Amino acid sequence: MPKIEKVVVLALENRSFDCTFGRLYPKSAAFDGLDGTESNPWHKADGSIEDIRVWNSPKLTAHAASIPTQDPGEWFSDISEQIFGRGAASGAPARMIGFVDNFMAQPEEDGPRDPRAPMHYFTPQQVPVISELAKAFGVSDRWHASAPCETWPNRYFMHCGTAGGRINNRRPYFPYLPASMPTIFRRLESRGHDWRIYFHDLPQSAALVNLWSRIPTHFCFFDDEFERDARAGRLPTYSFIEPRYFPSRRHQAVPNDQHPPHNMVYGEQLISTVYNAVRNAPTWPRTLLIIVYDEHGGCFDHVPPPAAVPPGGPYPKCFGFDRYGVRVPAVIISPYVAPESMIRPPSGPNGEEGFPFDHCSIQSTLHRLFDLDPPLTPRVAAAPDLLCALTLAEPENNGPEQLNSPEVLPTIAEVEALHHRRRNRHQRSFYHPTLGLPALAARITGHARGFRTRAAARRRGRR
Repeated sequence: MPKIEKVVVLALENRSFDCTFGRLYPKSAAFDGLDGTESNPWHKADGSIEDIRVWNSPKLTAHAASIPTQDPGEWFSDISEQIFGRGAASGAPARMIGFVDNFMAQPEEDGPRDPRAPMHYFTPQQVPVISELAKAFGVSDRWHASAPCETWPNRYFMHCGTAGGRINNRRPYFPYLPASMPTIFRRLESRGHDWRIYFHDLPQSAALVNLWSRIPTHFCFFDDEFERDARAGRLPTYSFIEPRYFPSRRHQAVPNDQHPPHNMVYGEQLISTVYNAVRNAPTWPRTLLIIVYDEHGGCFDHVPPPAAVPPGGPYPKCFGFDRYGVRVPAVIISPYVAPESMIRPPSGPNGEEGFPFDHCSIQSTLHRLFDLDPPLTPRVAAAPDLLCALTLAEPENNGPEQLNSPEVLPTIAEVEALHHRRRNRHQRSFYHPTLGLPALAARITGHARGFRTRAAARRRGRR
């Protein structure tokens, strides 16, 4: 087994595989990307139907880098329509033909909607950082969101191997996962391994009641500590990184999570920061870095989600969590990964495809590396791990020594525009009347600045 001692996960927001990587390589049996003929029907109000093909904006303006510039539908019902088509009967085949219809049916809150928006994709030249990493190491075209749901349920799968019955970001009852719901973080802790969550503004993972007592000691501001910990060789066994979700007037900062309609360029900057820190850390030869997106966010993908092992309840009446969500981009980075790897789970004894990777594959990998059994849920037990990607006998693929991201700084006008723009569904979830994560953070730490105070104390103690 490769000598991996550090696992780092950067979880970004709401892009499909085809949107980000559809043109990374030519479409082939080994790489299930776009050939340019893929399309979706648009059923217009006048009864006519228009065929909308996948497309690319050749010039990466700030507008093009943010397409879709209006938030697509993300409810469970929206995603079901995107996968099965408008008005599809129960049991219909997943034809991936409802993206345009569903997008055009959303409220026109920020002006008229362009039916082509969900069918847009980026070229490797337009997202050079993540594309270079995918080619320098490995990319998987068989990584699906854990469920056909939006951000919060899929992030719960990353941490718990289940969404606890949640299919949307909001529920009519208190939406935290209860303390009785175990997490991979506490499992690591119980086996003597350390972990840390690095976040930018508000950590969605603080919705895990199981972790509330660890917020003062295990949650750290990314800008304050991640690069410093990496440089000093102090990264924990498991590092989980959350991007910036909100604009900040105080820090002249904009979201870097890549959630539509946030500019992809700022996410590219975050990816390069994370990679450069990990690559130049003394622990690099023993590190596995995973860059993945929580869900597709309404962006088109042509591969139907397969059936999945249910995680073991609870289940809402409408869904048993027995199928995956839409494909998402996933890059696997380590000196044990061969350049230009096309990473898929091992085939069955007769060459048939087994379960694809999903967010539970992160946990499955941690279980294999650090002897964390038993798995938290049946879904985690069924999830293929990522050790099949680590094909080199020695850690000899050092990749780029340094990645340079586009040097674009947000303007005051840009920050102001995002500040006044209607929040997307993920952002609104943080401020749900029954949620209030900012109040939670302040209550547990004793002061809203307690995160930074403790960070400074930890640094003084290390000197």
